[in-house]
Formats: sequence, structure tokens, C-alpha cells
Amino acid sequence: MATTDPAVHQGLPPVWRRDALILLLGSFPGTASLAAQAYYAHPRNQFWPIMGQLTGEPLPALPYEQRLHRLREHRLALWDTVGHCQRQGSLDSAIRHALTNEFGPLLAQLPSLKLVAFNGQHAGRQRRFFDEQGYATVVLPSTSPAYASLTLAQKAEQWLAALAPVLKAK
Repeated sequence: MATTDPAVHQGLPPVWRRDALILLLGSFPGTASLAAQAYYAHPRNQFWPIMGQLTGEPLPALPYEQRLHRLREHRLALWDTVGHCQRQGSLDSAIRHALTNEFGPLLAQLPSLKLVAFNGQHAGRQRRFFDEQGYATVVLPSTSPAYASLTLAQKAEQWLAALAPVLKAK
């Protein structure tokens, strides 16, 4: 029986503004996010609730474009480590033939960047590149519903401990 290769998917464009202090990097959008063309569109992904706690904004309740606007207002940039890949489903473990995003052009536009934070271990595989560029980095627990080892409260505690001091120091 012949098998078909999963389709090649293209990721989403970066969300940023020039004075961003923190770059948040995920791995690659899941199927819900690709379908919606929106970061963290799966209703059980904990990214938006955690960002809401960090910013003090009701992000989960806002329309998507307003969420992005509020992230930028709080000097947060958002992108993924993988730009193109083959994947069946949404699990990072199913990513095949990944092409890493070209970070250089974006980094050149972010002169105030202080921290690169990775959403989960798969994204964190790119940590060394940013360390070598002189950026502070941190790998945080995945906000994916597939990562159920920690509760939302435990994940939020780690995310806020890593990110809040950078935003407060602005």
C-alpha cells in the first residue's frame, strides 16, 4: 500500500515592532493555527492566557488582530523557529524536512531585543544560534495542550518569572 507524504506547510510571518524587548519563538503552527492563519489558535493552547497574565490585558477575549496589537504594545515579538516543513497533525514530533526561519533580517530590525524565549523544547533547539549572537535565552514549558505535565498555573509561573523582569526593566 502506498503512503502519501504530508503536505509542505508554510509558517506565519513574524509579529514585531522595532522596540521589542522579547522575541517569543514557537516551533511551527499547528493545524488550527495554519487554518486560521493565526498564532496559537487551538482553543486549549495556553499561550494567550499566559500572555494575558504577563501583560495584564484580557488577551484571550480579544479578537486576534487586537491580541497582536497588544503584544506589540508590550514590546513582545512573536515568530516560529521553523518556516516550512512537512507535518501530519500538530505535534512537534511529527515535523519533517524542516527549514529554519532566517532570523538575521528580523534581528537586524530589533535593536532593543534583550531576551529570546522559546515556547517548548522543540523551539529551544535553536537556542545555540541566539546564544552565539549574544542574546539572553530561555526555554520555557510548551503552552501546547499536548504538554500536560504542568498545569496552566505552573507554566504561567515559569513564563512570568522569565519574562516579567525584562518588561519591567524597560
